[in-house]
Amino acid sequence: MNDSVQTPLNIDPDWWRQAVVYQIYPRSFSDQDGNGIGDLVGITLKVPYLKELGVDAAWLSPFYPSALADGGYDVADYRDVDPKIGTLEDFDVMAKTLHDAGIKLIVDIVPNHSSDRHEWFIEALNSPKGSAARDRYIFRDGTGTNGENPPTDWVSVFGGRAWEPVGDGQWYLHIFAPEQPDLNWENSEVHEDFKKTLRFWSDRGVDGFRVDVAHGMAKDLTEPLPSEAQLQEIPKEGNHPIWDRDEVHNIFEEWREVLNEYDPPRTAVAEAWVETHRRPAYARSTGLGQAFNFDLLSSRFNAQEFRNIVALNLELAKKSGSSSTWVLSNHDVVRHATRYGLPIDAEKTNEQVGREWLLAGGPEDQLDRELGARRARAATLFELALPGSAYLYQGEELGLHEVADISDDQRQDPTFFRSPGINIGRDGCRVPLPWEALGDAFGFSDAKPHLPQPHWFAQYAADIQDADPTSTLNLYRAALRLRTELQTDEELEWLETGNDKVLAFRRPNGWVNITNFGNNPVDLSDGDVLLTSSPLREGQLDGASTAWMKK
Repeated sequence: MNDSVQTPLNIDPDWWRQAVVYQIYPRSFSDQDGNGIGDLVGITLKVPYLKELGVDAAWLSPFYPSALADGGYDVADYRDVDPKIGTLEDFDVMAKTLHDAGIKLIVDIVPNHSSDRHEWFIEALNSPKGSAARDRYIFRDGTGTNGENPPTDWVSVFGGRAWEPVGDGQWYLHIFAPEQPDLNWENSEVHEDFKKTLRFWSDRGVDGFRVDVAHGMAKDLTEPLPSEAQLQEIPKEGNHPIWDRDEVHNIFEEWREVLNEYDPPRTAVAEAWVETHRRPAYARSTGLGQAFNFDLLSSRFNAQEFRNIVALNLELAKKSGSSSTWVLSNHDVVRHATRYGLPIDAEKTNEQVGREWLLAGGPEDQLDRELGARRARAATLFELALPGSAYLYQGEELGLHEVADISDDQRQDPTFFRSPGINIGRDGCRVPLPWEALGDAFGFSDAKPHLPQPHWFAQYAADIQDADPTSTLNLYRAALRLRTELQTDEELEWLETGNDKVLAFRRPNGWVNITNFGNNPVDLSDGDVLLTSSPLREGQLDGASTAWMKK
């Protein structure tokens, strides 16, 4: 560690196990310099808001220099701040302000790919085939007489081909956008450079890292390469050429050694979209230590589905020795207030229904906004009562719905441009926040926001909700305050309700959560009612509602 390392908030190495983490998408949070893009100074000025909200940590999506080919996940320099959103000095002030408020800081790290504007990739393009510079990435000779065809017919995650030509018969692999060339994790320079990056940010006071595409870093591209059809048939069970290879955990063991150099050790959480039974490996104490559980993102608002997901993930947490994570919304999915307001389709996940609704243009006659909001509030209290850590996404505490009516010429997500007619993209959940009901940008900026805000944002503005004791914002504040007071061991006991639409569980200190997934009111058992997601009706818990009780 260097001499500038910040003093940690405390020495509890397990602070993360049941933390509430608030995800900030920096470019859409708060703009203070008037360029229409959120910035680090804006985050710093909103720290009192985060403190009053009651979160334990703030997680920043990428703030690094980027051409924004993928919302900042195309990183041109891993150890700097994008000048459009601040400086390293701004970062240091932000980190200190968060820490002074008792809030930890987590940052995104993007190790599967860099930007095509990264100095390494520019060097690779200016170097010959077989050079050390090209070996940091994944280059292959093309097929055909002069290499004019790609090495394989692989399709990228964002649509279109996964290989891009460089003009000399070689092509480079990009599992995502062409501006995101995949790094070669068989190259020792890549290993050493990322360890340097981990230390760089840890020394500046970062308490933990969220690891993007953690399951895609290690690859085996031994010739001959399979076709796209063959690739799709290979099980993702540790030996797939691209996804969830067993040797990826060797990388994370190296990282854990670096993270453990600090006191307390820096934390890490894996974004790993893998088969359920393979998730614990990412959460082992010898590796990253925690892994995202995204199951609630896909679940319908259904009692049995929620119970099965909770039971399974608590078992997985025991296997890894970690704590579970719970997520209802993030920067990649349709906001849960909207998902829960759409018709349930027994053949599709909740997340699929949301994406298809967006693709259809977001028809209002299919969306019951009030029902979606009620279910979202109920699901949030359910989530916050569970053992483990909860990850909240900016704006969900305002009850924001997805923004569907963004014109094609204003969209930014590469998914939209590379998958026409298949996926509308993720811009709708990344629209800048409404802080004030009045003003052209609702208090986000003095300039035109980088994504358009709809007129209905006014009724969700933070200043309006702050003054309304029944608002979603004040429900979140009350829930997080109570959660801190009630938090106990990482266990729960399911309680019988006699109703298959009602779930109830008790935490070890007598804290009881009751969620009514049905439409009709139900009686509450004896106990003190501490908080409800919607008002009781003649002493009964209404449909699509949750109550916290103490017995």
